[in-house]
This record gives sequence, C-alpha cells and structure tokens, in this order.
Amino acid sequence: MAGTALVTAGWYECRVSLSVQSALASLPMPREWTWRVVVRPRRRTLGIEIQEDGDVLFAVPPDADPRAVAEAVRSRLPRLADEVERRRRGGGEPVKELVGGASFAYLGRRHRLKVVPDEPGRRVRLHQGWLELPDSGSPPQGARLIAEWYAARGTRWVATRTAPLAERTGVTPGEVTVRDLGERWGACRPDGSIALHWALMQLPPDLVDLVLVHELTHLKVSAHGAAFRHRMRRVLGDLETLERRFAEAEADLWRGAV
Repeated sequence: MAGTALVTAGWYECRVSLSVQSALASLPMPREWTWRVVVRPRRRTLGIEIQEDGDVLFAVPPDADPRAVAEAVRSRLPRLADEVERRRRGGGEPVKELVGGASFAYLGRRHRLKVVPDEPGRRVRLHQGWLELPDSGSPPQGARLIAEWYAARGTRWVATRTAPLAERTGVTPGEVTVRDLGERWGACRPDGSIALHWALMQLPPDLVDLVLVHELTHLKVSAHGAAFRHRMRRVLGDLETLERRFAEAEADLWRGAV
C-alpha cells in the first residue's frame, strides 16, 4: 500500500484514520509517494501538508467522511503531484492552494487559513488564531490580497524593529518598507531608504533581523567583504548560525504562487 495511517489517541480516532486511509488508497496516487493520515480533534476541514522531503500528510477532523475526503483529494491530485515533485527535487517556488486549513506563517508562527464571505470593507486579517481571507473567487486575487496584508503588517512591524538595530549598526536610515522585491530579499537606496520582501515576514523575527541588518550595513559598506561582515557581526553575534538557518528556510518561503 502507498501509505500508512498514523494511529492517534482513542479508538474512535483510530477507526476514522483507518477508514480515511482505505478511501485514499483507492485513488490513483503515484506508488512512490509516502503519505499518512492523522486525525486532529480541532480541525473542521481537510488539511494537506507536504513535508520538506515530499511526504504527504492528510489531516482530517474526527467526524471526517472518508468518501468526501477522497473526492476532495482526487480533485487536487494534479496540483498536489506538482508540489510533491518540486519538494523532492529540492527546488522551484512553493505553491499554495488557498483553501480552508492551508498553513501560513507570520513571524515564525503558523496560522490556518479561513476563507470567509467577501463583504464590503472586509480585509485579510489575523483573527482568533486564523488568517481570514475574503473569498474573491480568484486564487491570484486571493494571493495578491494576502501579499498586501503581509506587506502592510510587515511595514508596521519593521518600523518598530529598525531603530535599535540601526543605532547598533551606526546608521540613520530613511524610510523602511516591506513590499514585493521580485527575486531580491532586501534592497537599499542612496537616499538611505530600505525595502524588505514581504515574504520574509513568514520567518521568525531574528531571521528578518538578519536581512534588515544586512541592508542597514550596506548604508555604511557597499561590498560584502571583511569590513562588511565585521560590522554585521558586531550587531549579530551569532551571524553564521543565523545565515545557516536562513539558507535552510528561504527555499520554503511562499512568494504568492497559486
């Protein structure tokens, strides 16, 4: 069989897990996939998580209907296959499906997506632990709204973060904003303004600080030589550790692909 179910606490949850596993086993999933089913008491809808190594986790609520879960997975198989292949290759841009239960990180903490009715004045927001997205009916439009939320909220957060780091770096920056920078994570201009990519706001604060200090340091030193790293290390004593963690995390940063 292609996958195995994760048996969770409780006889009933175990039965649900096995029932869903049996329903999924009837789908035309590639034989090389490794997948498992887990019952999560607080879930209300199906969640699909693709691990870094390409393994697939199907998270279901305790009252899951196995046939309904199987049909939902069947409809997503083409997109799912693309993402599993990307993860196994270790490259490509992460893709998200904007459905209820999808996982989105903000400053290192993960939040589940809740698609809510689109009403006048309603915007993307964090509410009671959920990231709420007004249902526009268009995945690209939904992705744009979430990116704008990251940018707006990130700009406010970075504003409070910049002053102490700038003081320790020995510079006085101009405006600091969070926006879409394409393939770049950070940028600085001769007038002292700095920009960070909105996707960075998915990272823990200390990794955002790493990119921010990098750009602040460029206001003093343009090249990436010994003097540049010496200045960065004066602000971030664990520079090498932060750089290693960032290198491990950046491939998984979502940049709006749906």
